[in-house]
Amino acid sequence: MSDRPLCFVLMPFGKKPDPAGGAAIDFDAVYRRALRPGIEDAGMTPIRADEEKLGGIIHQAMYERLLLCDFAVADLTTANPNVLYELGIRHAARPRTTLTVYAAQKPLPFDVALLRTQRYQLTTKNKLTGKAAERLRASTAAHLTSLQELARQDEAPDSPLFQLVSAWRPQQLPAEAASSFRGQVREGEALKRRLDTVRRMAGTADAEARAVLDEVHASMRRSDTVDLGVWIDLVLAYRALDDWRSMLEVYDDMPRHLRRQAAVRQLVAFAHNRLAEDPTNPERDERRATALSMLDELEREWGPSSETYGLRGRVYKAHWAEVAAAGEDLLAAVLLEKAVDQYVRGFEADWRDYYPGVNAVTLLDVQGTPASLDRKDDLLPVVRFALEQRARAEAADYWVSATRLELAVLDDDGDRARRALGECQGHAPERWQRRTTAGNLRLIRDARAARGIDVAWLDGLIDRLDPTA
Repeated sequence: MSDRPLCFVLMPFGKKPDPAGGAAIDFDAVYRRALRPGIEDAGMTPIRADEEKLGGIIHQAMYERLLLCDFAVADLTTANPNVLYELGIRHAARPRTTLTVYAAQKPLPFDVALLRTQRYQLTTKNKLTGKAAERLRASTAAHLTSLQELARQDEAPDSPLFQLVSAWRPQQLPAEAASSFRGQVREGEALKRRLDTVRRMAGTADAEARAVLDEVHASMRRSDTVDLGVWIDLVLAYRALDDWRSMLEVYDDMPRHLRRQAAVRQLVAFAHNRLAEDPTNPERDERRATALSMLDELEREWGPSSETYGLRGRVYKAHWAEVAAAGEDLLAAVLLEKAVDQYVRGFEADWRDYYPGVNAVTLLDVQGTPASLDRKDDLLPVVRFALEQRARAEAADYWVSATRLELAVLDDDGDRARRALGECQGHAPERWQRRTTAGNLRLIRDARAARGIDVAWLDGLIDRLDPTA
């Protein structure tokens, strides 16, 4: 990253619903095809906000970027709450150098007449055409170049607060804070790019990837960076290698206030449970208890959530599989019922989150009683609807395709299952993702086989999904 001015981009990630009821808007395409190249054309370095990837967390690095980045671009389309909150902070801290943009045909929650607002056009299906992208790129570059000149001349502010309250003069941060911030941003962005490359190596060059991660981890121990995005990316990179212990070591090295974030603690509970699922681990019971304790604490602090219920369901599900394999039928039945209960509660906590829903219907199928199968039949169409609504609103990822595969298997629809399997393979999933899906299909296969149902067609699907099983 060069010494060019930093331009912070405030906008949603992925595809987001159109509040006017139209097709979802692909904000990644708007950024990739227009805003990022326009910022670069103006001689600046774009840095995109990452709090949505972290579950909506607005952390210390976010505030630093809002206060200290030389320039900012905010996309107000869909009136995303995080973007509006961040724009308010920026306008309270900086009198000028902020550019706002929005899709012209979309409603905004306030009057933008006072803002230096730049419109762009989407089609009736909310697509950004090539011509519209070029116009937005060119106008972004032109407006930012103009803002640079206005900043040098100390011209009129573009912040409504500075415009309307002439006495507003917040104290500026010391120059050394800005210098330190720029160094941390450059370091953090470089590490994120490196970690993203390492995650793509997982499954093909594990030893090389792990060596790079260990080197990055060691450098972060010596660094004073507090960017939660970098720490999260390191945890996720170790997860891609099935390295649960290293995930926990990274957590132990995080600054204390970062360790309290819900998204981080959920990942740690996940890692503890994965260690509990290892049949060679003598600490299985301790790890399982730690995972459950962390999830209980999260629910007490933050209330019920589909993610917390889903993770707790996973803990009970893994424990059920363990005791069932040992022939402890009575305890297995209790744990299976607990797992179903947690997944159903998770789906009821947020009907939009299909993850606990699909796990609930899968385990109901595994239970196999007339009552559980009736309950599965009632719930399965709701899960499918939630899945397809999410797929319409956001960029389809591996889990969308994997859930389509699982639902097709539960419906005994071989053709639909094979198409979904092709989708899964097209995403180049990480190893732990393939194993998770294959494990669920294997549960369905074994339970149905025990009931005398022909499941030979499932074996090929499972083998293709997880050939190392």
